[in-house]
Amino acid sequence: MGDPFYITTAISYPNGRPHIGHAYEAIAADAIARFQRQAGRDVRFQTGTDEHGLKMVQTARDKGVEVRALADEMSGHFRAMCDALNISYDRFIRTTDDDHHRASQAIWQAMADAGDLYLDRYEGWYSVRDEAFYDEKELVDGEGGAKLSPQGTPVTWTAEETWFFRLSKYQQPLLDFYAANPDFIRPESRRNEILRFVEGGLSDLSVSRTSFDWGVAVPGSPGHVMYVWVDALTNYLTGAGYPDGPMPHWPADLHLIGKDIVRFHAVYWPAFLLSAGIALPKTVFGHGFLLHRGEKMSKSLGNVVDPLDLANAFGVDGLRYFLLREVSFGQDGSYAADAIVTRVNAELANAFGNLAQRTLSFIAKNLGGALPDAGRAEEADGQLIEEVVVACAGFKAAFGDLLLSQGIEAWMRGVFACNQYIDAQAPWALRKTDPERMHAVLGTLVRAIRMLAITILPVVPNGAGRILDLLGADARDHAAIDDDGWYRRQVEGGFMLATPAPAFPRLEMPADVEPA
Repeated sequence: MGDPFYITTAISYPNGRPHIGHAYEAIAADAIARFQRQAGRDVRFQTGTDEHGLKMVQTARDKGVEVRALADEMSGHFRAMCDALNISYDRFIRTTDDDHHRASQAIWQAMADAGDLYLDRYEGWYSVRDEAFYDEKELVDGEGGAKLSPQGTPVTWTAEETWFFRLSKYQQPLLDFYAANPDFIRPESRRNEILRFVEGGLSDLSVSRTSFDWGVAVPGSPGHVMYVWVDALTNYLTGAGYPDGPMPHWPADLHLIGKDIVRFHAVYWPAFLLSAGIALPKTVFGHGFLLHRGEKMSKSLGNVVDPLDLANAFGVDGLRYFLLREVSFGQDGSYAADAIVTRVNAELANAFGNLAQRTLSFIAKNLGGALPDAGRAEEADGQLIEEVVVACAGFKAAFGDLLLSQGIEAWMRGVFACNQYIDAQAPWALRKTDPERMHAVLGTLVRAIRMLAITILPVVPNGAGRILDLLGADARDHAAIDDDGWYRRQVEGGFMLATPAPAFPRLEMPADVEPA
């Protein structure tokens, strides 16, 4: 096994069905996990649902159902979304899992043993929608003088007995950690935001509730359940094996989260871990929001679309490709049906899909499906292979640095080079005038297509996998893009290419996947 690589998404709050933002985060994390597996890493990829807290209690009450029944139903929708979108998670964790309750109580006890928990009374502003406490200075004015959180959500005055965590104790240790680990918070805009927040001073944090009982029980304190974020953040440790045994995948390499919950992951979470004496994760990456035609999605605007409707309309690969190609990772991005059709058709269907289809169909029709051997090589052949190798290396370098869109852009340069080459070499004309040269051209294209398919496999695993299956490239070949020995083995082994079907068919503009 290779070096461990542990990647997590935020666990989704299932008081409503999944939306495209949930799908975007899962797809991005999946592409990164697949890329790291391809590089030989021992990957553990975790996603799941965050099922405790007051929001779930209120939603269940409004629906007239038991909160556990709501959690079971809604968690099932999130798991179904992940499975439908080809998300290769190793564990789908639920915060109602028994081992997660043990882990949450273990980290609570560790923080208590460190002297960082004390019982007092909390009075202040709380947003049920955010499951977050806010200082008076953070609030903004809403209509009619209503007080709102910085995210614009309603807040209510809360007063109850609570356990507090000594967050103020960790202000300087956190600042020291940020300075020593500049890649802990990414991108830079999120890092600067957190630095300003922590430098402004930290208040102790209320970490238990007594007004409801749907949560993890606080050890030795009847009537108290843990603040939902203590419970939720601990899921990352649960998935790594805490506290039951060795944790070969901890510390996590990457927590991939939305930008609206960076504070919880980059301030509260490392402070809890410092208190408990547990190693801190390596990187917290706060990606941007996915907007619909430039507008934030909301039920009141009527612009929330089920991601499975989009996947059904555009195909799983088409949706995955668009989201990772279109959005500069870390920034806000926008989607619309016409933009998906345009991008997928131009690049995935026309540029790469058509390149593979016409090359492999030409071999099937004119060579009986036998991969061409040798042929008269020319300088243009070597130049193309070099351009493709450089393009694939650019993808690899960018993906390794979480520059997902830039990686796909680098890959596209290899696709464009292949299309220029096939048009210039015109194997359909060489079939009559110079069959030997035609063989060299086709062999060069097959090698280039294989390299490109292997490289883009983390992004579009279904279509790229079909191309590799056509070429007889097994799983061992999928990590070695420049293995010339593969092609010789295929030719010498008498490999026969089946008549190909389009791996990336063109999309038509659907009529029913966007709100009116």
